[in-house]
Amino acid sequence: MANYLFAYHGGGMPESEEEGAKVMQAWMTWYGGLGDAVVDGGNPVGMAKTIAANGSVSDGGGVNPVSGYSLVKADSIDAAVAMAKGCPILASGGSVEVCETFEIE
Repeated sequence: MANYLFAYHGGGMPESEEEGAKVMQAWMTWYGGLGDAVVDGGNPVGMAKTIAANGSVSDGGGVNPVSGYSLVKADSIDAAVAMAKGCPILASGGSVEVCETFEIE
């Protein structure tokens, strides 16, 4: 089995404490359904800075900045994509980028 990175993009911030609790419960339910496939549940991330080849630095992480990540194990990228299709961030207009990670020895 290979490991796959889920890079979360977008998604809205909850507007109330009650909505935040519902969103957190949706994430916990989704993670629970993934079971042992979750290698690292990850975390949300803060605002980014992007460094270009010419050394210039820009704020904000580009057009579609990363908002969080997780690491899962799956038999194939298609299996990882199937897992990602249940991600709660999709319900708030966000997206999930899925890519295989490689061990460097």
